[in-house]
Amino acid sequence: MTAVQPALDGTIPTSRARQRADDYDSWVDAVRPALIKAAKTDKPFLFWHILRDPSLPLAPDPAHDPGRLAASLHRDGITRCAGYGKTLDRSCVQRWRGSRALLEGRVA
Repeated sequence: MTAVQPALDGTIPTSRARQRADDYDSWVDAVRPALIKAAKTDKPFLFWHILRDPSLPLAPDPAHDPGRLAASLHRDGITRCAGYGKTLDRSCVQRWRGSRALLEGRVA
């Protein structure tokens, strides 16, 4: 995570802005549990619905990192494609759900 500059009186300012992760690996460590939790519900979901949670950090490269993580989860057998959905700008994106292996506890 990025450093926060204390105020002159020594207090840490509260920022409503989400922090951007410093690197891809730390971002994955922070957001992967939320995505796996969504996959375990066996309901279709869109990555951007999960990743917009204000408690999760922003990706270092928001244009590419979510897709890179989606491909990684699919390749690891955690998610499977469940059709398509739309982003806020009406672009078409893949919809995901948990794989049989995840739901049966064969992958983590």
